[in-house]
Amino acid sequence: MLTTGKIHGMSLTIAATLATVVVFQTGPASADPLGFASPFNFGRSETVFAPAMRQLPKEADDGLTSDIPARLHRNIVGYPTREAPGTIVIDTPNTYLYYVLGGGKAIRYGIGVGREGFTWSGVKAIERKAEWPDWIPPTEMLQRQPYLPRFMAGGPGNPLGARAMYIGGTVYRIHGTNAPTTIGKQVSSGCIRMLNEDVIDLYARVNVGTKVVVMPMHPGRGPSVVQDQSVPATRSAAANVARAHGVY
Repeated sequence: MLTTGKIHGMSLTIAATLATVVVFQTGPASADPLGFASPFNFGRSETVFAPAMRQLPKEADDGLTSDIPARLHRNIVGYPTREAPGTIVIDTPNTYLYYVLGGGKAIRYGIGVGREGFTWSGVKAIERKAEWPDWIPPTEMLQRQPYLPRFMAGGPGNPLGARAMYIGGTVYRIHGTNAPTTIGKQVSSGCIRMLNEDVIDLYARVNVGTKVVVMPMHPGRGPSVVQDQSVPATRSAAANVARAHGVY
């Protein structure tokens, strides 16, 4: 039989537990915009991106990204800029992509950029978007590497990863990757690579027509942003050889 004292004690315990839950649920995470979740925690946090993240293979959350330096983890940072909220800024030399939030803030993502001789700069816009994009190697690439597939259906094994945002007036894309260890490196033929979980996050924020500002690899050699310059820089013989081993 429960005595009045025991019932009173149980009530105090339940009240304390509920108070603890309330404090936990009103913590800093509530300030994150659009359901922004801490990086590498997908599948454990319910956000607006959870359904998309559940499309990723198990390998996307089993430690493959654990060796990526902390500076390349997705985060909200201070970022004073004259660019309007919603603009994408590619900081090529530092391998960062910024999505401008306004109020001196931006979401910063780690990225992979073009290898030596294949970086570019300019002001463009997102022309179209695709989920789990198919990959069709361009004619130039097939001429160098005739053994490449003429078509690869979208999916976890596709080098374009989970999402692609096509940059108008160029042959380049902002896309995911099935090689997460290349993030933070100069590895591509001009495209911008992101972790799959990051490209899904960005994809949900970006619309067709979104402005994309790509900074040059060597800002000191000219204007910080070159308008409508979307052709790769002049390539050295060494760069041409290096590119022959790249696929995207």
